[in-house]
Amino acid sequence: MIALGAGAAVGVLAGLSSRSAHAVLRLDVTQGNVQQLPIALPDFVGVGLPDPGAARGVTQIIAANLQRSGLFAPIDPAAYIEKISNIDTQPRFPDWRAINAQALVTGKLSRMQDGRLGADFHLWDVFAGQRLDGKQYQTPPDNWRRVAHIISDAIYERLTGEMGYFDSRIVFVDESGPKERRVKRLAIMDQDGANVKYLTRGDDLVLTPRFSPKTQEITYMSYGPGSPRVFLFNIETGQREIVGNFPGMTFAPRFSPDGQRVIMSLQQGGNANIFVMDLRSKATTRLTDTAAIDTSPSYAPDGGRICFESDRGGRQQIYVMAAAGGAAQRVSFGEGSYSTPVWSPRGDAIAFTRQYQGRFSIGTMRPDGSGERILTEGFHNEGPTWSPNGRVLMFFRDPGGNAGPTLHTVDVTGRNEQRVPTPSYASDPAWSPLLS
Repeated sequence: MIALGAGAAVGVLAGLSSRSAHAVLRLDVTQGNVQQLPIALPDFVGVGLPDPGAARGVTQIIAANLQRSGLFAPIDPAAYIEKISNIDTQPRFPDWRAINAQALVTGKLSRMQDGRLGADFHLWDVFAGQRLDGKQYQTPPDNWRRVAHIISDAIYERLTGEMGYFDSRIVFVDESGPKERRVKRLAIMDQDGANVKYLTRGDDLVLTPRFSPKTQEITYMSYGPGSPRVFLFNIETGQREIVGNFPGMTFAPRFSPDGQRVIMSLQQGGNANIFVMDLRSKATTRLTDTAAIDTSPSYAPDGGRICFESDRGGRQQIYVMAAAGGAAQRVSFGEGSYSTPVWSPRGDAIAFTRQYQGRFSIGTMRPDGSGERILTEGFHNEGPTWSPNGRVLMFFRDPGGNAGPTLHTVDVTGRNEQRVPTPSYASDPAWSPLLS
């Protein structure tokens, strides 16, 4: 049984193992053209709920998550033959085979004696007639949306063999008001666009928020009185602190994989170099020393290397070097300029923005520069950020004119692009790790 706290950082994770660990139903997500898996998701059975719509809401969120991944095709409930009223009895598999369901999810949401909600689900391989997975959760009554995301991750992982990414959040820059007087606030939301909360009031311009991989903290750049500064912001407490007072302007802060350091670019005169600060000792180390603009550093997930952009060769390109500094190797060689590199959490790819002939593309390449793939392009696409499992990228697109930027996702095959809903215009997204 899994007990879930209301806070994003609260929870004790312990699963109920599957009795059919070697069932054969499995999607291969490594292929470039995945055929969507037909999956049936009848409404969860609701028992004694204070909100009668919560059980159906859980089902709808799970279905939306799986469909949005591009790997699953939820079947229209109007086609269902069997009505699920008791999840403790085995489904009538012939009824689900008749509508070509390959996987079936049954579940229950009930009010417990202590007021919490209990959520149970079973995942079935319809054609094999086997249960693939089943877990139980307990959570405060206002936390049922998160339970739906966690169940979505369990289904995704069991059917793909890959870690899910639905129980995660996005920090971004919310942009409102007319273009010439745009108010920019830090905001945070669930990965599907729900539960938007504002972290700053918009008094100062904010840019490039980035999540800590270890704590509920973000780092970002703020243009307040005086020079721009890099801040740390604790999402749970709302407290913020300055990373350090540096002469000149600081750009593009990002955490190290262990969360103990922040790497950034510091402008001095007409050039900019990369520095790293230890957050405990506040000691700063300079990593590059060139007469160029080196910026947008991003660590490999093992912390051993960084990628960054530099115009040291005449225009912006992507370079890779050891995390401690030293010689840098250029890895981008396509036409146009390359910027905003970010290392995949899987370690196997670097995402980037490429500008060529007035078009902005989001793409990926291997860390040695081989295997470059353009996933999407348009007038102004920028700022890719990886999902926790390294299978999806989020970015922002600004069409220009009087309109403003919007958030979008695309998978690593480039075939499943979707817009992410936000209350206003939005830019600079950063994906959190999976919540714990």
